[in-house]
Amino acid sequence: RERVDELDFELPEELIAQAPLEERDASRMLVLDRATGGIQHRAVRDLPRELPPSLLVFNDTRVIPARVHGRKESGGRVELLFVTKLRDEGPAELWLALGRASKGLSAGTRVLVEDPSTDLRVVEKRETGEVVVRIEAEGGALAALERLGEMPLPPYIRRSSGAADRERYQTVFAAKPGAVAAP
Repeated sequence: RERVDELDFELPEELIAQAPLEERDASRMLVLDRATGGIQHRAVRDLPRELPPSLLVFNDTRVIPARVHGRKESGGRVELLFVTKLRDEGPAELWLALGRASKGLSAGTRVLVEDPSTDLRVVEKRETGEVVVRIEAEGGALAALERLGEMPLPPYIRRSSGAADRERYQTVFAAKPGAVAAP
C-alpha cells in the first residue's frame, strides 16, 4: 500500500532557487549512500562518478511554451496551460488544457490572443477543471504556442517567465518538442 504522506517534507522558501545558475553543472545534488545511509552534498558535475556502469536513459523532450494568456470577447482574462494534443480536426487541432478565467470558461468561449492568425475556442469543459481547446493557427498549434506562449514555470518559482527560460528551462538533451514541464 502506498503511503503518499511519507513523501511530505518541509522545504524552506529561501532554499528554492528562483533562477537557474549560470553553470548548469554547478547545481547542488544530494547523494545518499544506500549501504550506510550516509548523505553527501555534491554538485551535478560529480554525477558521472556517482553512477555505476549501466544503461542510462535520457529524456530528450523539449518543454514547449505551453502557457498562453488571452482575453474573452467580453474582456475577461484567460490563462490556458496546454497539456497534450488530443487529435487533428480538419485544419485545426484539439488540445487538452488547464484553464482559468476571470469568470470561468465554458464551451463556446473564444479566447482572443495577440496573433490574428490563431483562433482558440473552448469546445468542452470537463468536471475535472480541464478544457478541450480547438486551435487553428498558421503553422499548427506548436508554432502558435512558440509565438504566443511562455514557459510554464512551476508554481514555487515566484517570478514571471522570461526569454532566457526558453533555453534554460530544458534538459541539456532536449530535442523533441512536447513536454509541458521539465523533468
